[in-house]
Amino acid sequence: VVYTQSEILQREVYLFERLDSPNREPMKHLKAICFLRPTKENVELLVQELRRPKYSVYFIYFSNVISKSDVKALAEADEQEVVAEVQEFYGDYIAVNPHVFSLNLLGCCRGRSWDPAQLTRTTQGLTALLLSLKKCPMIRYQLSSEPAKRLAECVKQVITKEYELFDFRRTEVPPLLLILDRSDDAITPLLNQWTYQAMVHELLGINNNRIDLSRVPGISKDLREVVLSAENDEFYANNMYLNFAEIGTNIKNLMEDFQRRKPKEQQKLESIADMKAFVENYPQFKKMSGTVSKHVTVVGELSRLVAERNLLEVSEVEQELACQSDHSSALQSVRRLLQSPRVSELDAARLVMLYALRYERHGSSGLPALLEELRSRGGTDRYRKLVSAVVEYGGKRVRGSDLFSPKDAVAITKQFLKGLKGIENVYTQHQPLLQETLDQLIKGKLKDSQYPYLGPNTLRDRPQDIIVFLIGGATYEEALAVFNLNRSNPGVRIVLGGTTIHNTRR
Repeated sequence: VVYTQSEILQREVYLFERLDSPNREPMKHLKAICFLRPTKENVELLVQELRRPKYSVYFIYFSNVISKSDVKALAEADEQEVVAEVQEFYGDYIAVNPHVFSLNLLGCCRGRSWDPAQLTRTTQGLTALLLSLKKCPMIRYQLSSEPAKRLAECVKQVITKEYELFDFRRTEVPPLLLILDRSDDAITPLLNQWTYQAMVHELLGINNNRIDLSRVPGISKDLREVVLSAENDEFYANNMYLNFAEIGTNIKNLMEDFQRRKPKEQQKLESIADMKAFVENYPQFKKMSGTVSKHVTVVGELSRLVAERNLLEVSEVEQELACQSDHSSALQSVRRLLQSPRVSELDAARLVMLYALRYERHGSSGLPALLEELRSRGGTDRYRKLVSAVVEYGGKRVRGSDLFSPKDAVAITKQFLKGLKGIENVYTQHQPLLQETLDQLIKGKLKDSQYPYLGPNTLRDRPQDIIVFLIGGATYEEALAVFNLNRSNPGVRIVLGGTTIHNTRR
């Protein structure tokens, strides 16, 4: 995620090996740079490596704080004195976008409490992030969530224990770490998306910037897996937050621009100067050709899936469930789609989940009938079980916040006016709960009673540096909301992180 292979080759790194790969050949003419997480296994592997070194010199970088006892074990193993340096270089997390990070952890809790190993890993990831950004924050957490409180305490312990590392120059307004729980908003990860990055993740799945296209009908060999990274793909960087309709237009422009630049087939290479010009332009042309074929393939596949799975209609009903409160109309819409053969099983289950989260306590709830319909569609109970699991995870009993009803007169009026204006886009009415929470936080209106501070101190000024972390995973819809908040609030910098980045399947 950090480097492309060609970038790292430019830094004169010619060989990549994993520390645990067996049968590596000794190459005493090479120096080795080791970049490792400071885990027990890695330290043990490194000890074995240093006892029988395969390279001339070792520069060791750990992506997080390493204990003195581990350093001692390494020193004792280094009898041949091949280690030139050992450093902590904090980067124990995955930087996904410039303002988004993930820990790539799936399933961090068991029931309502942390899996101990995952709690340790999450604490490490979060403290490494703070060290790499040089922030020693005040901490707030969601009171209704026991895991949020536990994580806040664990991060605080590390900051207290490693106080010398966290001794950064004080800023006028201290940074703030806000820890939230995914179960407060289980709606957002279940919705279809219509901006480029979020849509690719929802329909194809993004895994460390890689997209698996091997299931695309008639795909060519070199496009079976493609990389989408804003760092080195200008088209993606400019389009990742745009709506699908706009991307179609931009792809067309990209194609036309490409056609214009194509080297003429019968290009006359008569003089040395012609040849020189051709050779100079060829790499850019080749790169552009790669970009064009990649995005045309990805967008083509997205359009195919949208048509095949009838997603425009499905998405409209999802948005109605998430944003409006007309029960009988919603129930009719869901029933209609459940009976349509064009709607996939996943999409049918997703609609029932959204309905269950929205109307679980409604007097005339149609949930039993919908669940029955789901079962007769698929012939198994698998999705029925998932629906009840989702309600147990993020239902009304669990939520600390009011996910659906606007809190005050102002919000109700806003919603009413929005309804009058005619929604500019039916498919993107929904705004994640996170947007409201951060908006309140920036304005200094986030209630201490729901999001208390850890410890006696509180922030007197409006926060400027905010790190918000979602236990149980963030989404690209929330990444978009944070991107827009950063743009519309100069002077405020928000970084969003999560144990993972979700789509409906995850």
